[in-house]
Amino acid sequence: MTNPAATPRLAGRREWTAFTVLVLPLLLVSMDVSVLYFAIPAITEQLDPSATQQLWIFDSYAFALSGLLITMGSLGDRIGRRKLLLIGATAFGLASVGAGYATSAEMLIACRVLLGVGGATLMPSTLALVRNLFQDDKQRGKAIAIWSGAMTGGIALGSVLSGVMLNHFYWGSVFLINVPAMLLLLVLVPVLVPEFKDPAPGRFDLPSVPLSMAAVLPVVYGLKEIAAEGVTPLYLGCLLAGLAFGYVFVRRQRTRDDAMVSRTLFQGRGFGAGVGLNTIAAFAMMGSAYFTTQYLQSVLGMGTLEAALWSLAPSVVIGAAAPVSAALAQKMERAYVIAGGFVLAAAGFALVSMVDTDSLWLLLTGAGVLASGIVTVMSLVSDMALAAAPAEKAGSAASLLETGQEFGGALGMAVLGSLGTAVYRGDLADSEPAVRETLGGAVATAHHLGGAAGEQVLALAREAFVHGMQYAAWGGTALLLAAAVLAAALMRGVEAPAPPAAEQAPAPRDDVQEPSYN
Repeated sequence: MTNPAATPRLAGRREWTAFTVLVLPLLLVSMDVSVLYFAIPAITEQLDPSATQQLWIFDSYAFALSGLLITMGSLGDRIGRRKLLLIGATAFGLASVGAGYATSAEMLIACRVLLGVGGATLMPSTLALVRNLFQDDKQRGKAIAIWSGAMTGGIALGSVLSGVMLNHFYWGSVFLINVPAMLLLLVLVPVLVPEFKDPAPGRFDLPSVPLSMAAVLPVVYGLKEIAAEGVTPLYLGCLLAGLAFGYVFVRRQRTRDDAMVSRTLFQGRGFGAGVGLNTIAAFAMMGSAYFTTQYLQSVLGMGTLEAALWSLAPSVVIGAAAPVSAALAQKMERAYVIAGGFVLAAAGFALVSMVDTDSLWLLLTGAGVLASGIVTVMSLVSDMALAAAPAEKAGSAASLLETGQEFGGALGMAVLGSLGTAVYRGDLADSEPAVRETLGGAVATAHHLGGAAGEQVLALAREAFVHGMQYAAWGGTALLLAAAVLAAALMRGVEAPAPPAAEQAPAPRDDVQEPSYN
């Protein structure tokens, strides 16, 4: 007979309702990455930020978020993931009010930093709680698939929601929309979500906090600036500094018993490989988005809101991809489904490589195919990596997955963006500097010239940009095909370990307690 203590406890209506509540902060955090796309002109008019302040209004959120993910994941394991989620929701709500009523650029930047801090608590907490709520492999796989799709779709939805809100309300409304959702979270989470934490966490390794930030922030900053401005000694120096601090951070984690990143995470064969493959997936996703948005606006000449609405089209297939991949993973070797996701994403890049200067539907089809493959990969490798990690370290595991995504996204924009830019500048080597530098500069020059001369400049620049995008797509195709081979080799035979006794279904005894909701 089957031992009931060896069977994972199935999640019921309460857990799925709790999961629905947990998806809400995830959507808001991912939306806040892109919510300023339409609001910045109105912000500039009212707050009059300098060029540097305007950049920090955009970037401070992402920097605070990426720099604190590792810290907050470890902190959640120690003090409780539900508790950290509630603290983060409070901070996110208060920062949203402050940002919505900001009276100066400095105040808005400070509130964006606080939003990033709150986001860094919410993201690993939600994923770790999903790991704890769903012990059954099939249910957990389905939940993480939905989680991955919501995170990916939220970034695209943010810019569209921003445009819609600004058509009816003032610019601060793009932040104030977060407040009701955070209040709902603060009411429902204590009722629906049980508390989970490491029963023996050890001391909190405080010196590792600045070390982790010093490792993450210079690398993310350097990669983002290389994607935008090109390679310079300053940005290369940032990369080297971040890598140096990263080396010190890793050495510290390997030698301390109270390490912020536990060595036990990497004892499971699927965890390290899952983090690496997730990073490659984020590389492809953000690398393709770098070109897609510019193509819609500067090549096809769409307005910002129109481009944002068209960019939602690939999300339709994303919604179906994650559940389908989770179902396939229950019927066949997961490593092959992950490899198939990479191949599907490579096919999307291959379609993008055939785009010319008037190929809207081909671009959207390629982007949709690519996104479907990437969400397949992200959902499955996240599930396998979390399953391989000890349940008491789920917060740290989730934070490493998400930090890898931040690195991968920044690296994708930097590498593929630099490749496309090199081809663009090579094609326009004989043009004036403003045209040769960026497609945006070429568009501005063409509008200034007007007439036939402007049309000629614009046509040449658009062709050069598309040529560069094609080369970047070929590079992405090659990378993803290599990743497919790597996934099949590294993840083959990796199975989710049996849940520990604390997570298994209770035996028929009177002294077994359910997780605490208090």
